[in-house]
Amino acid sequence: MKKVLITGVCGFVGHALAVRLRRAYSSDQLTVVGIDNLVRPGAASNLEKLKACDVKFVHGDVRLRSDLETMERCDWIIDAAANASVLAGTVGQASSRQLIETNLFGTFELLELCKQWNAGLTLLSTSRVYSLADLCAIPIVVERDAYAVDERCCQLEGVSRAGVTEKFSTRSPVSLYGSSKLASELLAIEYANAFAFPLFVNRCGVIAGAGQFGRPDQGIFSFWLHSWRAKRSLQMIGFDGLGRQVRDCLHPDDLFAMIDLQMRSAEHTKDQRIINVSGGAGSATSLSQLSDWCRDRWGETPVQSVARNRIFDVPWLVLDSSLAEKVWGWRPERSIESILAEIAEFAESNPNWLDVSGR
Repeated sequence: MKKVLITGVCGFVGHALAVRLRRAYSSDQLTVVGIDNLVRPGAASNLEKLKACDVKFVHGDVRLRSDLETMERCDWIIDAAANASVLAGTVGQASSRQLIETNLFGTFELLELCKQWNAGLTLLSTSRVYSLADLCAIPIVVERDAYAVDERCCQLEGVSRAGVTEKFSTRSPVSLYGSSKLASELLAIEYANAFAFPLFVNRCGVIAGAGQFGRPDQGIFSFWLHSWRAKRSLQMIGFDGLGRQVRDCLHPDDLFAMIDLQMRSAEHTKDQRIINVSGGAGSATSLSQLSDWCRDRWGETPVQSVARNRIFDVPWLVLDSSLAEKVWGWRPERSIESILAEIAEFAESNPNWLDVSGR
């Protein structure tokens, strides 16, 4: 592994992985190249940081073959370029065509590069490939202002209080976003089988940390903390507007640890190409519990209750990453307390971040 290409390198995840690669390896050991089209609000703010740590930047679009065909060969590609909102293509954040072009056609162009270069690929996927209908069918109870799985009457395969495993259903519907990522997974596996290059598909939950863009589509934890500290009006939407819906979170440090293991141990690819990489039950919290945390730190802020459910919303979605521990000896090290504290400190030091990163 001498040269790594990261797509979406000016996004939160792409930027975080690039910086951590540069910290972990000297310039003699590894060249890090990043590509980004800089269309997202706040993306350009990461550009100077990347240049400062010797990441070679290419201003380009993964959907355009002409932007990729003149690039120098790389040994590995980390695909972090995606329209990452479950509502994308349905509510004006991006058209449905833009969503599919970015998430599926963009991945297709990268697969062509992997074939040409004989390069390995890490495809960052999502928990939203799991079936919307089956996620909503999980029996739940309320515990401490949060939903939890009622294991006494849960008959669905691949779910427990530890989270949803890779065996959980991916049957439709999963959302336009989820289907674009699921199709990318299937296509990537077929390419890897046909052209014999290493592949890992990491299904991630919510990734959270300091410097994440202050928009709900970029991650509810960062958005909620930044908005609460700034005293901007917030809404608890759906499920009676009580904020009992639950998600888990993962810090970029832990995501990088897994990707680094995978790139250095490509022999595992054929056995476990698809794997959950997430914070799990230990980092899971409800919106109500998150609000209590914010209230303790910053006092009250306006929160409106909106009882109606939105399309694609689920009451509980936690990923079980026990397979990652079994295969790789990996488990997340960063606690939810440390993640929230890091975001809070960044919000306090950057009071205009919601404006800079494009709410």
